[in-house]
Amino acid sequence: MHIHILGICGTFMGGIAAIAQEAGHKVTGCDAGVYPPMSTQLKSRGIELIEGFSSEQTRLNPDLFVIGNVVSRGNPLMEEILDRNLPYISGPQWLSENVLRDKWVLAVAGTHGKTTTSSMLAWILEYAGMEPGFLIGGIPQNFGISARLGNSGFFVIEADEYDTAFFDKRSKFVHFHPRTAILNNLEYDHADIFRNLEEIEQQFHHLVRVVPGKGLIVSNGQEENLERVLRKGCWTPVERIGVANGWEADVLTDGAVAVSFLGESQGTLLWELLGKHNRMNALAALAAARHAGVAVKAGIAALAEFRNVKRRMEVKGITRDITVYDDFAHHPTAIRTTIDGLRSRVKGARIIAVLEPRSNTMKMGVWKESLADSLTGADVVFCYAANLGWDLPQALLPLGEKAVAFEELDQLIAAITAYAQPGDHVLIMSNAGFGGIHEKLLTRMAAVAADEVASG
Repeated sequence: MHIHILGICGTFMGGIAAIAQEAGHKVTGCDAGVYPPMSTQLKSRGIELIEGFSSEQTRLNPDLFVIGNVVSRGNPLMEEILDRNLPYISGPQWLSENVLRDKWVLAVAGTHGKTTTSSMLAWILEYAGMEPGFLIGGIPQNFGISARLGNSGFFVIEADEYDTAFFDKRSKFVHFHPRTAILNNLEYDHADIFRNLEEIEQQFHHLVRVVPGKGLIVSNGQEENLERVLRKGCWTPVERIGVANGWEADVLTDGAVAVSFLGESQGTLLWELLGKHNRMNALAALAAARHAGVAVKAGIAALAEFRNVKRRMEVKGITRDITVYDDFAHHPTAIRTTIDGLRSRVKGARIIAVLEPRSNTMKMGVWKESLADSLTGADVVFCYAANLGWDLPQALLPLGEKAVAFEELDQLIAAITAYAQPGDHVLIMSNAGFGGIHEKLLTRMAAVAADEVASG
């Protein structure tokens, strides 16, 4: 079958493209501003990419058009497809019908931690020799790719609550029909499609409704929002993480993590990941893998070799003894958690937080009242204020003189370079490319270092 994918450079749709090709289909696709890393990954596979959404692409005569949720009415190619009554389907539905139908699906849902937890879970199954397929919204460094078909009946998928397509406003995860479902956490987000928390909770309950009675739900027992979802009706066994009547992770004096289930020791995890959030992610992955047949001790051994995900506290470079990190954090809870995790590692060293409020919800100003509080753990805060519809400097006022906002990227980079000193940790947070700030900043700081050497 020849499928043509609209919006192919998104992580999810690009993953579908890779999986479809691996399954033997001919795959082509298009997007606006064909961009890396997905464009590079797809081109390396020989997948033809077309810039833009011209109506002429119908002349490719694919058997089916697969539509990403970036596409809306008014898109010229979509309008041509509709006018000519050509066959089309959403990405999640195509995946469900063509790949997941005969799989044991392990789906990871939640406001935060989906990518990391999915990566942990896929790696545990891989370590156990199960060769799972997966589709993850990032690149797990243990694999180096975001998606693959796999060589077994197991498939791990990052289960996003964002809507499916312009013609299907249900959350993507409703299509996945998991046998094992992780509910990591639940907060209000995606203000561009959800009016309130209750609407998101309803979508999560749609997911709960389709998990079979012989399946398993792994839920964060510390989250009242998730407990409220489960109280609406649950027909599946539930194992909770973070509570005494479920899975727990206790940090020992040497930094190791003692894992227990129902009060019984399951083993000790030695790893380098930071923070409570990653311990909770690990518990969820261990519980889900156990349901799929992996002994907990084997899961713990796998996590000891887990290398995390790109853009999750990823060190981009060190110059002048200044460490620059890249992190995907873009929600106040994730921002706070990320800073706290870095603080636990660097202790009293200075943390320079650099934030681009880039998500749709952030750009709408939904979290502006919570933003300053989420940044209090940093020693100084630099924010990028371009293209916002609200007053970022005003929102940062509670932080006083330790926070500053810039409208121009070059000015922001110059200010960080002038402020940073040896021993500092520069934590850059954005869910987008941030104008290539990481490389530009490292280059600028390296130039300063070279000038210092030259001047003696």
